[in-house]
Amino acid sequence: MSAVANPATVAECLRVGAGFSQGDRNWIAEQFATLDSRLAGFHADATELEVSVKDREARGQKVTLECWIAGRQKIVTTSAEEDLHAALNDVRDDLRRRLNDAKTRQEPRHNKHLRDVSQPQGQVDPAEGLPAADPIRADAETA
Repeated sequence: MSAVANPATVAECLRVGAGFSQGDRNWIAEQFATLDSRLAGFHADATELEVSVKDREARGQKVTLECWIAGRQKIVTTSAEEDLHAALNDVRDDLRRRLNDAKTRQEPRHNKHLRDVSQPQGQVDPAEGLPAADPIRADAETA
């Protein structure tokens, strides 16, 4: 992966949505700081994070973290933890896992070069476009 000129960070890309105030933003950014290493592979101007909470501090509160990265599908993580701190950690950890999964799907497999090695080429039968049978091998198989 090539180095990104302006890597994304939580502090730069995070927006607070419904249920949070701008005063909560710094505290949340500190909670999400461990995502910085995972986001560093993406451009800051092409990455957005938004965290929101529905029914804050109520029994059925729901925290949602959305992540938009240019050229990728939007990732949405949610938590129904009753403790706000635990819910934020839950959505953070889920986003990290999903970013790792997305990266793994896009990377080539470690043994790809083994599949790309071409087989020894025999003579080609022009009528069929298939390799001609190797007479020595054919004798060994029939014996």
